[in-house]
Amino acid sequence: MIVFKKVRWKNFLSTGNQFTEIQLDRNPTTLIIGENGAGKSTILDALCFGLFGKPFRNINKAQLINTINLKDLIVEVEFKISSVEYLVTRGMKPNRFEIYQNGILMNQDANNRDYQKILEQQILKLNYRSFTQVVILGSSTFVPFMQLKARHRREVVEEILDIQIFSLMNLLLKQKLKDLVDEIRDMDYQVNMAMEKISMQENHIDDIKENRSNAIREKQIKYNNNKDLIHEKNTERVGYDEKNKNLFASIDDQIEAEKRSSKFKEIRATLIEKHKTHESMIDFFETNIECPTCQQHIDENYKNTMITNRKEEDSVVTRGLKELREAEGKNQERLNEIKKITDEIRDNQVTIAQLNSSVTELEKFNAVLLKEIKTQSNETISQDDIDKLKDMKKECKVAEEKRTELKKEKTYTEASKVMLQDTGIKTKIIKQYLPVMNKLINKYLNSMEFYVNFTLDENFNETIKSRYRDDFSYASFSEGEKMRIDLALLFTWRAIAKMKNSTNTNLLILDEIFDSSLDGAGTDEFLKILNTLTKENVFVISHKQDMLIDKFRSVLQFKKEKGFSHVA
Repeated sequence: MIVFKKVRWKNFLSTGNQFTEIQLDRNPTTLIIGENGAGKSTILDALCFGLFGKPFRNINKAQLINTINLKDLIVEVEFKISSVEYLVTRGMKPNRFEIYQNGILMNQDANNRDYQKILEQQILKLNYRSFTQVVILGSSTFVPFMQLKARHRREVVEEILDIQIFSLMNLLLKQKLKDLVDEIRDMDYQVNMAMEKISMQENHIDDIKENRSNAIREKQIKYNNNKDLIHEKNTERVGYDEKNKNLFASIDDQIEAEKRSSKFKEIRATLIEKHKTHESMIDFFETNIECPTCQQHIDENYKNTMITNRKEEDSVVTRGLKELREAEGKNQERLNEIKKITDEIRDNQVTIAQLNSSVTELEKFNAVLLKEIKTQSNETISQDDIDKLKDMKKECKVAEEKRTELKKEKTYTEASKVMLQDTGIKTKIIKQYLPVMNKLINKYLNSMEFYVNFTLDENFNETIKSRYRDDFSYASFSEGEKMRIDLALLFTWRAIAKMKNSTNTNLLILDEIFDSSLDGAGTDEFLKILNTLTKENVFVISHKQDMLIDKFRSVLQFKKEKGFSHVA
């Protein structure tokens, strides 16, 4: 469990040259109040900048430095994991990034990027996205879980379930499998060459056993045959070289085709998004007679006009998608042709390499034959020839055993890779936890008097049904209802993280969730949930100090005086 203890900063945003320090583990509930611009939300930006090098809100890094002092920005975050104390110090003008473990500065030989990886992957074991899904719920530039893309939703859940290691292992296995295929190909070649050498050596010994004249004649024939074979292989190689030259010329549009494919994907994503937007607007005007936000009646003529316009625009988008698919299909056909040609080029290159190797070996062997022909008259079977054959057979046996082991390892690696794919063990683990997740989500929704049946599937798409079995989506709800869903998901991820002991922390910060999206009843029910949390330190940033101040154990008030923010 990560226990965040303290965050302090100076020359950060509107804070001056005196440190502002917040004790994070002192009180179970703390209310942060202050006027607009007083610096209440600075704690969010300070924490995110200190830990991940970027603020919570959409603020340019250069704008983080206090505009009056223009230097010496420092953010320090203290936390504890088990019995190990950590201090992260990050600054600008001058740049500074240090990690202290039990008061000792950790090795800084690595560059800042690697140093950040050590902090996220080895110490915190969570990244910026996980931190802002489990620790912080804000009303600024925060992107709720339900608004993340499917890929990013899965990444968040994998980190919470502590199964992202399987993705890393899968990447390593992919590379290992590629290396094994290359090694097996090399060993195949070595075995074949060793067998050729053995055959040649055995023939050589057999020749010596015969009378010298016959042996010389046979060697000469073999020499001539090898020359012919060398010529044939060289001619064949030239043919393959010429074929590859022509093949390369036929795929000179490969880069353009790949660029078109990428561009088509971007256009398709844009058109699909526009299609979804049109459908959403059409559905909104067809199903609503009043504005859900202001409760005003929607004029029928305006509705019809908007529906007609959106349908016309959607028709244009649909035609565009159809034309795009046709263009993609033609381009994909060309890409398939190019792949087929590149595969042929690669196969030709392998064949050329084999031909070159064979020619080299044949030339070497012919050189040996010439020497033997000259000395054959005085030559008998030598112990060197016998020993050479034994060595060749040993070499061949070792190569065959190595190839067998590599093939066996390849089989095991392929099986492991299948298990580590998204559809393998990770999906199995996610399926096991999905019922627990859905149960917790609905528990928290019911606690906030939001009575719907909310279900996430294994792809983290939502199904939402009312008590009357009406179907809804996250986007169809009001901001207050969305906030209830976001809160339910936040508490669920924290609960799951505690179960898995992955992204488990004492800290929870809620930024202005009471101020716009939660009504009085929702606020009361949410406060009940907060009071059930144990061993947690909850910070709530709000403007509603009059109605909330007596419901928190501690209150921090931010003020801005003479252009600088500070804690009153």
